[in-house]
Amino acid sequence: MKVEIKKKEEIKLPAHCLSIARGSDENLYASCVDGRVYSLDKKGHRNEITRHDNFVSGVNISNGSIVSADYDGIIKWTSIDSGKEQRKIMAHKFWSWQTKISRDNKMIGSVTGQYLVGGYKYEPSQETEPSVKVYDASSGELIHKFSHVPPVQSLAFSNDSRYLAAGNLMGEVRVWDLNSGKIHTTWNTPSFTGWGIIKGHYYTGGVFSMEFSPDDSSIYLAGMGSTRDPAAGNGKQLWEEFSWRDQAMPPKKKRSALDGEIGQGLMESLSFHPSGDFFVMAGRMFKGNWNIALFDADKGNLLCSQNSGIRCSDIVFSEDGTKFYVGGGKSQGKKKDDKFSPWGRIQEFEINIS
Repeated sequence: MKVEIKKKEEIKLPAHCLSIARGSDENLYASCVDGRVYSLDKKGHRNEITRHDNFVSGVNISNGSIVSADYDGIIKWTSIDSGKEQRKIMAHKFWSWQTKISRDNKMIGSVTGQYLVGGYKYEPSQETEPSVKVYDASSGELIHKFSHVPPVQSLAFSNDSRYLAAGNLMGEVRVWDLNSGKIHTTWNTPSFTGWGIIKGHYYTGGVFSMEFSPDDSSIYLAGMGSTRDPAAGNGKQLWEEFSWRDQAMPPKKKRSALDGEIGQGLMESLSFHPSGDFFVMAGRMFKGNWNIALFDADKGNLLCSQNSGIRCSDIVFSEDGTKFYVGGGKSQGKKKDDKFSPWGRIQEFEINIS
């Protein structure tokens, strides 16, 4: 299989885009650090849908509503048609790091947690509230609350909507069975965390994105390898694949990114192509040749890559899989007349498969 990508368009936004979602009409919805959620039609026209009082970390679409979450721990439902707020809940006392909608469109999950030192080894202290919560996507009713070690930075629903996985700063992954409400399995991968000894003494890194494989047999993790300088972000660009289903056996790492195909930097998003044949990983590059790359799902090798010139925070494919969109931003622009120049970006990439 040969795959090539080509950037077709770049849309400017007022501020960095942390999350993007695609509607059934192929319109895009972007949540940004200016506290706004924007809609973008096929012609690139932008409209403000709703606003929050803090960074909007997540945007999802469910049952005709925009479901957005922020750094105040609030999840808000807004009607796409009318633009009216339908409900708002306080999901967490700290930031909502990431939110996801289940494949059956019935549940929304959110993760939180603050890194506070818990001992002389600087390990994270115990959570002050359940770090993982699952809500009814229509009513906002709390369905599940699960414990984890904070901060919990990523989550994913299985494709059959039965399981929920969440990963944290320390590289620990926990998977729950949503039918029983009990933990199914857990494991720790030290590859995604490191102890800073330059400029700062604390743990850094973590699992920033995760996805179940299309057949739900594996869980893929993305983030950054160990780094001695937390401020530099110079760990490996990293993904790892784990077999997780067998409760009798500890989950085993099947594959990971090859050293000869990666550089250095924080990978913030991983997403599978609708065909399931490959996945794309993107983030921030410190050194190397790319910050967006496509990998073969069967063999794990690099298919193609590109330096997008922006920091990438989220990825979404078009329904037919012929293109994908990356949300992120450039360095914050200069301030003029008490306003910053637009520094958020959404880039559209065309995919050619032969």
